[in-house]
Amino acid sequence: MKKIRNEESEIRNQTDAPSAGRVNEERIEIAMGNLLRAGVLTAAGVVLLGGIIYLFRHGTEIPDYHLFAGGSSNLRGFTDILRSLLTLSPRGIIQFGLILLILTPIARVIFALISFVRERDRNFIFLTLVVLVFLLYGFLGGKV
Repeated sequence: MKKIRNEESEIRNQTDAPSAGRVNEERIEIAMGNLLRAGVLTAAGVVLLGGIIYLFRHGTEIPDYHLFAGGSSNLRGFTDILRSLLTLSPRGIIQFGLILLILTPIARVIFALISFVRERDRNFIFLTLVVLVFLLYGFLGGKV
């Protein structure tokens, strides 16, 4: 009788235990979720910091709504934003935070690509590479 119970518990343990592949997939999903969370929170923190600095420097100014003046043209390129960030310009810090927010899903796709390469899943490697190419093409403004 004892032998039968031991065999039943072994069978139950084998069927209840998740497979190694499923555990690995769950770890990858958790890591991707953490990556996205960290990216969004970092970007939000950088934008918040830029906003606070902006309000300290320009919070008492009275805006003139009679004439519309577009944003400055010195923050339209990536190198311009980095240069502005190094001088601690509030607008440059805010722009850099937005770039971090845009880069977060790109980092997720790169992370997925690495996990598919480790699993040697050729179909998903190909699809992820296609998605990554389109994301990078769009991020670079279609200037490749």
